[in-house]
Amino acid sequence: MPDRLAPLTEALLAAARKAGAEAADAMAIDGRSVSVDVRGGALEQADRSEGTEIGLRVLIGRRQACVSASDISARTMAEMAERAVAMAREAPEDATIGLAEPADLARAWDLALLDLADPAPEPGAAELQDDARRAEAAALAVSGISQCQAASASYSRQRVFIAATNGFAGGYSRTSRSTSAVAIAGEGLAMERDWAAESRTYQSDLPSAEEIGRLAGERAAERLGARKPKTGAYPVVFDERIASGLVGHLLAAINGSAIVRGSSWLRDAMGAQVLPRGLSIYENPHRPRISSSRPFDAEGLPTAPRDIVRDGTLKSWTLDLGTARKLGLKSTGSAARGASSPPAPSISNIALTQGDHSRAQLIEAMGTGLVVTSMIGAAINPTTGDYSRGASGFWVENGRISHPVNECTLAGNLRDMLMRITPANDARGHLSHVVPSLLVEGLTLAGA
Repeated sequence: MPDRLAPLTEALLAAARKAGAEAADAMAIDGRSVSVDVRGGALEQADRSEGTEIGLRVLIGRRQACVSASDISARTMAEMAERAVAMAREAPEDATIGLAEPADLARAWDLALLDLADPAPEPGAAELQDDARRAEAAALAVSGISQCQAASASYSRQRVFIAATNGFAGGYSRTSRSTSAVAIAGEGLAMERDWAAESRTYQSDLPSAEEIGRLAGERAAERLGARKPKTGAYPVVFDERIASGLVGHLLAAINGSAIVRGSSWLRDAMGAQVLPRGLSIYENPHRPRISSSRPFDAEGLPTAPRDIVRDGTLKSWTLDLGTARKLGLKSTGSAARGASSPPAPSISNIALTQGDHSRAQLIEAMGTGLVVTSMIGAAINPTTGDYSRGASGFWVENGRISHPVNECTLAGNLRDMLMRITPANDARGHLSHVVPSLLVEGLTLAGA
């Protein structure tokens, strides 16, 4: 870990003690990023950013306050500590506030196994522009594509270090490289749009710009001639591109913050069946080269794989120290935070059990229904799980895709929907949320 960040956190903790804090933790983040947008074969926009951000959380009794800054001078750190202590003294008491016990802290981890930072040289702006230009050209080469709304390439490298007065200190680096394209097919009122995007930790793992652009173009061209589908109750296949969003509603509902507030539609579901038998959701924060992997959480606790749902039964909330204490449980090592905010529960990498059939086989089995490839907006009641979202995709007749559709709304209840899912076997393993296409029976579809 670079020497530059650790001394910053040490200086912040020293300033906090001097200002009167009883306990504190500090975070230092530095990073740089560059992104390039191309349109019409020419550079449209280029952005580069570099900077360091520092954050301090101080605790006085059962009160806390957080402050942050982008100036790393000693004077600024002293002012931050004084301001944070003054804020904490005026903050409301919370009996669950407090740092982790020293005996519970992460003591050892292997960053080499996580492999979160690409050692390859940072790409130059010209290289990124070339990627974006090639993605745009590949999209425009697809028959039916009238324009490429956007083609972009970007790179980022970030380093983070966390330290606390309970003795924890640790940090790690991560990189990201991505390419994307948004293509438009048709003209006038008959235009349709779709996209493709890929991101990887290692530049060498990223698909070619041509492949990404071509996929964006093909997806947009397939949508030409879209019309409203029939209204009624039909089976729906959530395409793999968006299926993780459906599972994401379950993950949000088992977040400790929602459980503590009593505002979750799964608040009474611990130990109950929430998915069909045979399906599990497994979290593994230690997957190598995956964007959400982490060796420890934001409170210095060790991260570990765990079953969220096992064989259809809910086994675990997602907890940081505060929510765990409120519920009389132990943290799941799931705390995340930014420089200016206190810890809160957050999921890392999850995988839903994959099925035995392909997406095409699910479509064939559904008979008549809808394949959803894009969703717009959301009206989801977090307390009841009532679900309503705008959608577009493809209509299916007799087990075969018939034509593209748009301007329709799906409605149901998440608890019922998730109990009726059938997964395909097409999940992409490089994503942090590995979720295949999902067939959901009996949704209400509002169309023509």
